[in-house]
Amino acid sequence: MTRFCLALALGLSACVLVTNAADPVKPAKTTKFGVGDKAPDFQIKDPFGKVIDLAKLTEKGPVLIRLTCGCSGCDKELAYFQKIHDAYKDQGLQSVLVFKEPDAKMEKYAKDKKLNMMYAIDPKGASWAVFDTKAMPANFLIEKGGKIVSVATGCDPSGLIADKVSKNAAKTIGVKPVDVKNK
Repeated sequence: MTRFCLALALGLSACVLVTNAADPVKPAKTTKFGVGDKAPDFQIKDPFGKVIDLAKLTEKGPVLIRLTCGCSGCDKELAYFQKIHDAYKDQGLQSVLVFKEPDAKMEKYAKDKKLNMMYAIDPKGASWAVFDTKAMPANFLIEKGGKIVSVATGCDPSGLIADKVSKNAAKTIGVKPVDVKNK
């Protein structure tokens, strides 16, 4: 009987682990850069030719890098990430969107969406190679000094992932979190 209970308990634990692994708020890690790691060396030019240098940005404060595209899911999530940017920019958070789309499409997209944060266009996906991820979107929250404090991957148009990123950003900055899902 003891062996049966132990086997049953172990089986239930495995079920809980599987259930938690599928939780959309805690996506599976798909990159070798994780929490606690130093962010990779990363530079990219914005659409106007200005170099965005991650090391220089993290000297000033925390940075949120979002590797994304203009698909319908990422498009729906964009509003949440604009809200994160607006909520924490005065406390020093800098947001950088890197789109894996053609230049012409993104110029119109950025204008239509009234993007008010830094962005770059990387149609060949070199940024995904630098961060060693294939996930899209992939969000890397990096604290002042360059250490990754949060990684969130996957698309969730309902705002659950963005809300988690918002809470991590607030914790990193030391302010009360903003509920980005609240309209």
